[in-house]
Amino acid sequence: MEMEKASVICKLFGDKTRLTIMKILDSQDCCVCELVEIFQVSQPSISQHLRKLRDIGLVKEERRGQWIFYAMNKQHEAYAFVQTILVNLPDQDDKLKELEEKGIRITCC
Repeated sequence: MEMEKASVICKLFGDKTRLTIMKILDSQDCCVCELVEIFQVSQPSISQHLRKLRDIGLVKEERRGQWIFYAMNKQHEAYAFVQTILVNLPDQDDKLKELEEKGIRITCC
């Protein structure tokens, strides 16, 4: 991978929210509403983070009915590089489990 591309990814991962989103998306697809609930921030804020990740191709989106779900793009040329970073981070599955316990997992507005 080129240094320029690695630098762009590292800059994006310099934001804790984006880094956490990527760790979550490493194991689960999520819609914006779920991420809004997890981070307790506005929908436009989460959408802005996702847009930055999507613009460089690290995240892909898929429409399911009226909702758009986001997932890590495992076909991206930098996927192996991203994995070397994410594998060393704490698991974030508890955030999704908490949504399930509240009964709001995949319940979008």
